[in-house]
Amino acid sequence: MQTTLAPIEAPFARPQRLVPAAPAAATGQRIADRLRLIETVLAPKRRIVHAGDVIYRSGEAFSHLYLLNSGLFKLLSVSAEGREQVVGLKFRGDWMGFGAIAKGAYACDAVAMDTAEVWTVPYDELLRACAAHPALIEIVHEAMSSEIMRDRDSLTAMSTLPADARVVAFLHDWAAALADRGLRADQFSLRLTRAEIGNYLGLTLETVSRVLSKLVREQLITFNAPSRRDVCIPDFDALALFVQRRAARDLH
Repeated sequence: MQTTLAPIEAPFARPQRLVPAAPAAATGQRIADRLRLIETVLAPKRRIVHAGDVIYRSGEAFSHLYLLNSGLFKLLSVSAEGREQVVGLKFRGDWMGFGAIAKGAYACDAVAMDTAEVWTVPYDELLRACAAHPALIEIVHEAMSSEIMRDRDSLTAMSTLPADARVVAFLHDWAAALADRGLRADQFSLRLTRAEIGNYLGLTLETVSRVLSKLVREQLITFNAPSRRDVCIPDFDALALFVQRRAARDLH
């Protein structure tokens, strides 16, 4: 049975946004329609990449935007000391490279987490196409706005949600992102290590492992393989309620 999930707008959602707002099928169709328009208007260059492949690195001169047609990507910020910080996750229909427009250079590394198809869009060609196709301007503006909201919500969640609620909301939003794209959401493979999840959520590896074990004991999730990356979610709504209860408890 297909489950309707809340649309994803942030790497991990604010508690008040954990209520379904639109059918996942409608969101998936909207993503497909936008990709079809971009393909028709821009005829982007297609590139197949595999896990570990990098499409741009921090500091490289900006000239192109990238659009993900399939697969998963992570964005990594690398400090001067070589420390990596996971700063974003990208799913089908997401753009990569907006942050480079202001300074003329990419601010992070974009790394594939599995086999993916990336569309390359020269920025100057995009600007010319937007002048001739108002619908394309709307798509780009909405994508930029969503990225701003995503960054804001990430900061809000890390500063307000307790550790266990951050992990649960992270799983909730990953599942919702898959559902929005017409993919199976009750069982999926986490492409991040426990350490990377902790890095992304501002938690330690030990905390992430402890929370996941707690969620298994409480039957909110199960794991299907010895690698403990294949996650099953028996009751999606229970994840949302968990975050809401934890957030409400911390307010009192």
